[in-house]
Amino acid sequence: MKAAIGVLVGLVLTAVVAALVGTRRWQVMTAAFVAKLDSASVRSSPSSPLFKELDSLPTPVARYFLAALGSTEVPVTRARIRWRGQFLVRPDADGWARFEANQVFTTNPPGFVWDARIRMAPGILTYVRDAFVDGHGFMRGAVFGTVTVVAAPSTPEFDAAVLHRYLAEAVWLPTALLPSHGVRWGPLTDTSARASLSAGGTTVTLDFRFGPDSLVESVFTPSQFRDMNGANVPTPWEGRFTRYEERGGLRIPVEAEVAWLLPGRRLTYWRGVPVEIHYTRAGL
Repeated sequence: MKAAIGVLVGLVLTAVVAALVGTRRWQVMTAAFVAKLDSASVRSSPSSPLFKELDSLPTPVARYFLAALGSTEVPVTRARIRWRGQFLVRPDADGWARFEANQVFTTNPPGFVWDARIRMAPGILTYVRDAFVDGHGFMRGAVFGTVTVVAAPSTPEFDAAVLHRYLAEAVWLPTALLPSHGVRWGPLTDTSARASLSAGGTTVTLDFRFGPDSLVESVFTPSQFRDMNGANVPTPWEGRFTRYEERGGLRIPVEAEVAWLLPGRRLTYWRGVPVEIHYTRAGL
């Protein structure tokens, strides 16, 4: 009995040490991604008044910026957001897992690093890092940062999927959607417009739909790449944004969800709220 207890204690201690080492290595790698993101960012000075850019934009897009920017005159060049939410790990009613994450965005060139902790089971955390850095997408998920459970290297399809995500999430730093930050807008209807963005060798488009308050209500693409047993399958994809509030002088959504639009059903797989957000503006 004593020998069995000793073995059990040894196994527990080994697991704890492995988790601590894995966590530290994960933190170091995330810091390296953020450092690379920041080193590639071009420092810019405040340019001409932002609202001069609105004259050539489709009407619903111009209305959006008037609603979202308030009296803002200096564009955001970097944002840091702390998130809480839920992620669908199994396609059933009980398949939701809670997550917390920290994310850093830069706007010139476009990029981000997302570092999340997903609580898969009591006492079990899976670390997930999504990134778009230097024109390429990367993703890895590992239990306590040690045992890899999912990974995606940079490929043309994956780079497009991650740049789609950046363009959709730019609603949390609205000046990143201005033409001066590389976004090209084309008209669709009185309440929608199409945005296009290029980074590295990748170009993506998203359809933005605006609500009665002129703020972004949803984004949509008919062809986001979805991993299906190791194959990238183009699938309709949508993000929805609700309950806007003013943060840092900008009106941003404080609730959001993301879904795959499958035949006959809408599969929501991510729900999140920005708990805390900090902006760095041009010239600072």
